[in-house]
Amino acid sequence: MIRELDRVALTEALPEYGLEPGDVGTVVHVYKGGRGYEVEFFSLTGDTIAVATVRASQVRPVADEDVLHARRLVKAD
Repeated sequence: MIRELDRVALTEALPEYGLEPGDVGTVVHVYKGGRGYEVEFFSLTGDTIAVATVRASQVRPVADEDVLHARRLVKAD
């Protein structure tokens, strides 16, 4: 079960925020027993990029085997 303050990785793109699968965020709210989440995404310097409401199927918990990756944010116009 994913809980508040857990880190999660996107499983699909959120083009309206410029986010891609694998981008990591922090859960700031859990909706309806885990059916959805409010997730805050940050830059590597700690600035908030987006706060997005996602369905449970759009995220997964991060794992010990996951590798961080840096990329430039490209927001949709």
